[in-house]
Amino acid sequence: MFWKRAVTAAVLIPAVIAMVLLGPLWLVAGAAGAVVLLALLEFFRLGDRAGLVGFVPWTTLCSLIVVYAQWTATVATSEASKGTALDFPATTPGGLEAVLVLFILGLGVAASLSRRQASQLLSGVTVSAGGLLLVALPLSYLVRLAGFGDGRRWLLLVLVMIWVGDTAAYLVGKAAGRIPMAPTLSPKKTWEGAAANLLAALGVGIVAARWLPAARLFILELAVLVNIAGQAGDLLESAYKRSAGVKDSGQLLPGHGGMLDRVDSLVLAVPMAWWYLWWLGHTGHLG
Repeated sequence: MFWKRAVTAAVLIPAVIAMVLLGPLWLVAGAAGAVVLLALLEFFRLGDRAGLVGFVPWTTLCSLIVVYAQWTATVATSEASKGTALDFPATTPGGLEAVLVLFILGLGVAASLSRRQASQLLSGVTVSAGGLLLVALPLSYLVRLAGFGDGRRWLLLVLVMIWVGDTAAYLVGKAAGRIPMAPTLSPKKTWEGAAANLLAALGVGIVAARWLPAARLFILELAVLVNIAGQAGDLLESAYKRSAGVKDSGQLLPGHGGMLDRVDSLVLAVPMAWWYLWWLGHTGHLG
């Protein structure tokens, strides 16, 4: 199993690093949209297995519009900071809030016109809202983070923290894990692995501090926040899978399971990083 994880990581990680550091923002947004789409479809398959059948086409469409809205907002903010007139892409009318309102209205219409039994409508609305709010919206902040000042370096830092932390948790948990962390949700996760995860993220933060425009203390605070959020996201996805009675969300990535398995830590970690860096920027703590 570990060698499959290693081979998959060896193929994907260099490609992701190259795209994050060198790719144009539209490419990052396109990749984020693809990740959202794949993760969302796996999320709905888990819902189907748990007896929660969502309104997939409408939720998927709105989720992709959310990514587009984040892209246009990022481009508009960047161009405005340079004093450049923005011709394309035009900012999404009403911004992200308008997309969310549109989603809610459309969900209500879809439920009203549905031929499903009344007992299935609430679960369908719930799992659809969950897909947008717990998968698509958080992952769309990949685009906002990439376009935030030195965001490419910050995004890479977050990704490396997650990658190194997950690997440390896997190895330490397997070798020395004794105390279950959340036996109901994920029996193999241990507090020893969680501690190794956090320490590894802090180590990455210490090493990376010399290349980032913020004091080391703030970078270590970011490491703690990102790591805790990442581990919480991992447990959240474990709850999805436990409800559906499956081990992995899919088989897309050998050794890692599905796309949702691979990005579960990012679901909460990326928005956390974005908002913390936004706060640092508005309080003058970013260089």
